[in-house]
Amino acid sequence: MRAGGLLLALGVLALAALLGLAVGAKPIPPGVVWDALWHFDGSYDHTVIRGLRVPRTALGVAVGAALGLAGALMQALVRNPLADPGLLGVNMGATTAVVAAIHLFGLTGVDVYVWFSFVGAAAASVLVYLLGSRGRTGATPVRLALAGTAVSAVLLGVTNGVVLFDDFVFEEIRFWQVGSLTGRDLEILGSVAPFLVGGVLLALSLGRSLNAIALGEDLAAALGARIGRVRALTATAVVLLCGAATAAAGPIAFVGLAVPHAARLLTGPDQRWLLPYSAVLGAVLLVASDTLGRVVLPHGELEVGIITALVGAPVFVFLVRRTRMPRL
Repeated sequence: MRAGGLLLALGVLALAALLGLAVGAKPIPPGVVWDALWHFDGSYDHTVIRGLRVPRTALGVAVGAALGLAGALMQALVRNPLADPGLLGVNMGATTAVVAAIHLFGLTGVDVYVWFSFVGAAAASVLVYLLGSRGRTGATPVRLALAGTAVSAVLLGVTNGVVLFDDFVFEEIRFWQVGSLTGRDLEILGSVAPFLVGGVLLALSLGRSLNAIALGEDLAAALGARIGRVRALTATAVVLLCGAATAAAGPIAFVGLAVPHAARLLTGPDQRWLLPYSAVLGAVLLVASDTLGRVVLPHGELEVGIITALVGAPVFVFLVRRTRMPRL
């Protein structure tokens, strides 16, 4: 049943990708899309498909899968239903590090951004956890959410201050900062692909261990789970996925929050199935959001980060209202 559902989700992803290739400022019939992929003739429509929409859609699949998977990992790691890379400051940490690289060192290019993105994501994760775990109650969902919001707000202020006063930084990241797939080429995907692949493989290998930790640390230890090792590997996978995704497409919010909850409705709490479902559904959400952003306005388009925020904010409010939160 779960295997069949995963195959169905992959079919939906294939359909979303096909729509991503066909839909845009100039709609292109599916037959022409097929010919452009397999019988390229150099025509305008074929060039648009090969040069613009294929890289954009491929990057959307990769980034969406990474963010959905990272959100599921974070929710399992901290046992917090409101955890996601955006809410807990990971994306904003990566963004701030990239802005610092441009402002302080004049560096440009995704192959450079990705390393600073990793450092920023890791530093923000550690800071949020340290702030959220202070006190006798430890790292409760409310504390972590508040700590993540506070850290994100500070980093956002720093980032915006640099962007406002440095024209070079503004020109480099004005579209990247809101979360965008526009104008990306396959070289960008190639730069981050090794990190994304490593993060995905590491994440999928942790399903059984995360199931054990969900039972409680004492029982997990009794079952042979090496809790410290599992946490370190999970955090490493999150940093790889978020760092690479943010370097390639900018900070995209709410995918990691909403997607694991949707996947959990289909799979239950079993991480062995929840993780691959989250990856596929995350890719579906991002590709569909990017396609919607191209047609929602009569002239021009909305960046994918804006669409996911518009979709994800109501989901976040709904989750906060329905989730029983422990006291501070």
